[in-house]
Amino acid sequence: MKIFDTGDVRLHYRVDGPEDGAPVVFANSLGTDMRLWDPILPMLPEGLRIIRYDKRGHGLSSCPPAPYSMGALITDVERLLDFLGVRQCVFVGLSIGGMIGQGLATKRLDLVRAMVLSNTAAKIGNPDMWAERIATVEKDGIESLADAVMERWFAADFRARPELELWRNMLVRGEDAGYAGCCAAISGTDFYTPTASLRLPLLGIAGSEDGSTPPDLVREAIDLVPGSKFHLIRKAGHLPCVEQPREYACVLSDFLKGVGHV
Repeated sequence: MKIFDTGDVRLHYRVDGPEDGAPVVFANSLGTDMRLWDPILPMLPEGLRIIRYDKRGHGLSSCPPAPYSMGALITDVERLLDFLGVRQCVFVGLSIGGMIGQGLATKRLDLVRAMVLSNTAAKIGNPDMWAERIATVEKDGIESLADAVMERWFAADFRARPELELWRNMLVRGEDAGYAGCCAAISGTDFYTPTASLRLPLLGIAGSEDGSTPPDLVREAIDLVPGSKFHLIRKAGHLPCVEQPREYACVLSDFLKGVGHV
């Protein structure tokens, strides 16, 4: 475990694989930490330099006072990648992680040569929806939202498994301020115009049972970028890398090979 102080936040990060490996950067969703990617990592091609981090207010990173802006979340990972000497990575972002990826690619195309946008969109929800969620978290804590979040995150079959408790615990043991702060960042983000300006290899991944970013919403964002590819994972909700890790890893590996990253 390592910590990098950006000057605004202390980010917990981890690097696996050879120093000279092709870099793949993973950014996780609202309410999860870097362990989100554990199920798929053993199934990815060997030799990659895999970089994961906990965004501000999540996991073992520090939790500055809320609210946060999307610009701050983008700057956090930008500074981390500059510190690590990363250039020309494949950026894999899920949900808010995908929004961070869109912003980073728009701002620093030298850092990102290809991108995977998983279970995300150019714009998610509306300000009223996010304001209500923030108010609920500030008043009653994340626990009050947990059951509804699990329904959006996972298909019914997975919610019947004992493993559900692992992910529910990850959510509710997070910082209320970190969750609310990132909700504010999502609320203020509309990347339709910036993302439509991107010209890079892009793969979109959606889950057929996703209650947070339904497949049509994901597809809408992916179609903004000419030549992009889209893959639907069935029997999966908002976190298909957890529910269907083998298919997710296979699709991601094929994309990495297709863009010459392995």
